[in-house]
Amino acid sequence: MIQISYQDPRPIYEQVRDAYRQRILAGVLAPGEQLPSVRELSSRLAVNPNTIQRAYRELEQEGCICSVRGKGSFVADVAGAAEARRHELLRQFDQLVQELESLGVTPEELGRRVGGGEG
Repeated sequence: MIQISYQDPRPIYEQVRDAYRQRILAGVLAPGEQLPSVRELSSRLAVNPNTIQRAYRELEQEGCICSVRGKGSFVADVAGAAEARRHELLRQFDQLVQELESLGVTPEELGRRVGGGEG
């Protein structure tokens, strides 16, 4: 069972999305395994169903799960989930680079750090 924290600065849908992504990538949830329904999970976590729906929609867009109308949401192939995680990490990296540049870190310094040079 996933858990959410109201102390976590991330929105709840991100916590749900990240928790499921992590379980899928770790192999805790196998390809083809059914996830709880939106209604069931929102009830368990005491959150709005739209929150769960958003998390599931993002997981589906990332290739971590697939939805079958009238049947539910299921874990997708692990290779797709790994690609989804790669995509997400690159997105986070881009955000971090933008923030570092806004704080005055030069592209050259970033390049040295990423390239394994002296930092």
